[in-house]
Amino acid sequence: MEHWMDETDYHIMRLLQQNARISISQISKEVSMSQPSVRERIKKLEEKDIISGYTTNYRHQALGRGTTAFFFIKTEQCQALVDFCEQTPVVTDMFRISGEYNYMIKIQTASIEDIGQFQDSIIQFGPSKSLISLKNLIENRILLQAPFLK
Repeated sequence: MEHWMDETDYHIMRLLQQNARISISQISKEVSMSQPSVRERIKKLEEKDIISGYTTNYRHQALGRGTTAFFFIKTEQCQALVDFCEQTPVVTDMFRISGEYNYMIKIQTASIEDIGQFQDSIIQFGPSKSLISLKNLIENRILLQAPFLK
């Protein structure tokens, strides 16, 4: 992390991570700082690409995509697999990993049957291993902590 960041920057970032729609006014109250100062700090964090965007979290269960699975794939068709995953709506995350398998893919589906269909569709890329999530115990954890607060 950048050395110029202080506890207030981390506090602002935690507030934004908890609720990206929080108003500058509310942040200002939380960190005991003027609105223009808060706005300037956020602008600086964006310019340094520490804050790279703002997102919305969805409850997958409510959207009919509450079944989560992870696939480990060993392939030599790397770009073809990446292209396939980019075009496949059930894929939510894709990681290049080390070890026996070279990719890990997370999917969110409506059912176990959909997981089976996805598994059938990736056979063309090479051997895979799947794990089905029974329950997500820690989700969207706030990871920010100032180095000096450890």
